[in-house]
Amino acid sequence: MKSFLPPSGGYRNLKAYKYAEIIHDLTVIFVDKFIERGSRTRDQMVQAARSGKQNIAEGSMASMTSKETEIKLTNVAKASLEELKIDYEDFIRQHNLPLWGNNHQRTAKLKHYIENNDFINQPTKYIAQMNGEEFANMCITLIYKTTYMLARLLVKQQEQFLATGGIKEQMYRVRIQYRSSSHATVQDN
Repeated sequence: MKSFLPPSGGYRNLKAYKYAEIIHDLTVIFVDKFIERGSRTRDQMVQAARSGKQNIAEGSMASMTSKETEIKLTNVAKASLEELKIDYEDFIRQHNLPLWGNNHQRTAKLKHYIENNDFINQPTKYIAQMNGEEFANMCITLIYKTTYMLARLLVKQQEQFLATGGIKEQMYRVRIQYRSSSHATVQDN
């Protein structure tokens, strides 16, 4: 019998997941280097980064039986990364450092760097040389990029839901097809 359940998983192939994983790893290093031990912010930043990564994976795996859960968890991942971005912005503001916007002289070069496969394969290569300003702005730029990808993924997930419906609709369609096929035998009593 052919399964009516769609494939799930595949999150490791998503560029958004790869970036979320990098953000998590970099955040663990950032808080160890720049956030005071014992500060609640350390745990909150690491948890927000972890939530961003984990919810992408969990949503992807849940997609087999629930598009609603997949959409919800993708949005939770996006929201967690937004929370983390605010923590990085707070660090910059509280340390009187410049926040690199789109028009900052270093932003274009930074965007080019983080889109390079060398960065994706070795994201920690240059961080030992970075100061707090550079490290935080790099993470903010990564988060912007990742949340943009997640927003696009949410649109795609919504389109998939509209095209295929939820699991109950799919189960009903398959059951009706099965009943009307020559493979089904019905015994009348």
